[in-house]
Amino acid sequence: MIKFGTDGWRAIIGKDFTFSNLRKVAFAHSQVLLKEGKKRVIIGYDNRFMSEHFALEVFKVMKTLGLDAHLTNKPCTTPMVSFAVKYMGFDNGVMITASHNPPEYNGYKIKDSFGGSATSDFISRVESELSNASEIQPKDFEPEPINVWGEYVRVVKSKINFELLSQSELLAIHDAMYGSSAGLFSTVLSGTKIQVIPLRSFRDPLFGNHAPEPIEKHLRILSEKVRALNAQVGIANDGDGDRLSLIDENGNFVNSQLVYVLILYYLIKVKGLKDGAVVKTVSTTALVDRICKEENITLYEVPVGFKNVNDVVLREKVLFGGEESGGYGIIDFLPERDGLFSGISILELISYAQEPLSKIIENIYKLYGKVFYKRQDLKVSEPKKELLKSLRENPPEEIGGIKTLNVRTDDGLKLSFEDGSWLLMRASGTEPLIRLYSEAPSPERAESLINWAFESFST
Repeated sequence: MIKFGTDGWRAIIGKDFTFSNLRKVAFAHSQVLLKEGKKRVIIGYDNRFMSEHFALEVFKVMKTLGLDAHLTNKPCTTPMVSFAVKYMGFDNGVMITASHNPPEYNGYKIKDSFGGSATSDFISRVESELSNASEIQPKDFEPEPINVWGEYVRVVKSKINFELLSQSELLAIHDAMYGSSAGLFSTVLSGTKIQVIPLRSFRDPLFGNHAPEPIEKHLRILSEKVRALNAQVGIANDGDGDRLSLIDENGNFVNSQLVYVLILYYLIKVKGLKDGAVVKTVSTTALVDRICKEENITLYEVPVGFKNVNDVVLREKVLFGGEESGGYGIIDFLPERDGLFSGISILELISYAQEPLSKIIENIYKLYGKVFYKRQDLKVSEPKKELLKSLRENPPEEIGGIKTLNVRTDDGLKLSFEDGSWLLMRASGTEPLIRLYSEAPSPERAESLINWAFESFST
């Protein structure tokens, strides 16, 4: 079964992610491009098992159908494919990756002509073509690889505050999680005084036997390394380099909600950028609402998936957009999540503030108030997912004696309560999971909301 989720098609290698199905997806994608008169396509791939071979197959299908397709010359990050579309004259892009999914998965991401995740409309047209897709037998074309890395690094260096970073004697640990961002921070920051120590920077298609997702339980080795070397910050990227996570100078995990806030704070307070809207997904912290209200900035809330952020980017002037999952896009550079560019912004913030990351977070809490956030994934069978539909149709009027003020159902079920807390329950489009999120004025309230959700799906 071929099904596109919030950011492309992902499936288990050898089960649904097969060469046969891949050829059908590439065929359907190509038909949409041909009907739009688009011809030049860049195809990138990450460090996953067989990614380079899958990418080559997509290249051959597209060349056979008459597209001017090109492969990257080595594994790259997903943002590099988007970059190539925006800056290097390509009409569209494909990235072979399953991002942060477990090692047995691979996937197919589409990057649209504006240089970001394909819109919902574009994906719908590809899915429509899939119903009549042929399994084409491609000709054996030989690729002429494109060096996207070099051009990407050059433009990034021109966009960042290189003078500030050149004066900053920071020690940073970069954890590539065996993914395709390995070596990227060191390359971009060469010529500055920032020292970057690499961690998990070689290719391992098993990703250390867990998903290359930069969440707290997967970053203990990074935390230990930060403490052992007295580093100022630990930076982690997911398997395809579009997500970012942080470890502070004490070795403590900085949750992704705070990373969003840190980057937004930097753009507004340090860079002085307020000309444009901010976009967040439904699972993102209410601290963003407070900051935008205080700074008189328009805020849009959209369903999860960066393609939904881009729906706003395409019709409004947007300064910054991002997700709770660790994907942040500084739109002036790229209408796309970019773990490298987001990480550089954090290094600039620390360098500018001349304070530890934990102190900067304390200052933000003093300005905008403190919240407590919790996220947990609940493994469920497909029939159990139907319980979410029932809850959406009959949402609770209160939880723990606190009344529900607002109900949102365009992406799972989001309940907002009169004490300022909220709970979101949404089904994963790629895994047998219900994703649970809560935020509250106290850790006890955040925990109790998650527990209520657990009990609801356990009955």
